[in-house]
Amino acid sequence: MKYKNADTVLPEVLLREIQKYIQGTTIYIPNTDGVRKKWGENSGSRELLIRRNREISAKFSAGQSIDQLADTFCLSHDSIKRIVYTKKR
Repeated sequence: MKYKNADTVLPEVLLREIQKYIQGTTIYIPNTDGVRKKWGENSGSRELLIRRNREISAKFSAGQSIDQLADTFCLSHDSIKRIVYTKKR
């Protein structure tokens, strides 16, 4: 998390109002509802897992066994089953 100096980003009137309640310390201001990103969206991990799971499902549909997929993708049998038997949303 990157910190910013309040006097450089807030209007002076708002800064004075905040200083009535707290001053000289760090304060966290959360994002508004709906702005927060889901896990992996910044790094791209979410998209990589989605593509991997689609590839696993496609290979399963093409006839590869759960054992083969578990070995290929270094996942447990239960993880492969969850991926291939979960209905797509």
